[in-house]
Amino acid sequence: MSLGKEYSPILVEIENGLIDTVALKPNYTTDGFRAAIYIFQSAIFDKMIDLQEKENMSDEDCELMAKNLGEELRNFIGRFTAIDTHKLFTDESAEI
Repeated sequence: MSLGKEYSPILVEIENGLIDTVALKPNYTTDGFRAAIYIFQSAIFDKMIDLQEKENMSDEDCELMAKNLGEELRNFIGRFTAIDTHKLFTDESAEI
């Protein structure tokens, strides 16, 4: 079984818990926020690879697309949270 298939039921359970409390601020810890970003990043890269395979993209284009996606995610998170994901993922003591 692949990790995505194995983890999907757990992610759906988390999603259902979040839906039930949508009006409440979750108050994620630094570790929780970093984990959420990593999970989303893993999911979006998985679907990006599906698209790349469907479009029969060259290795060079796939690499560029992956790089651009990573930069877009970093910019998006930084723009709306003022958190630098490079620091969040490399500095164990990073606090948000």
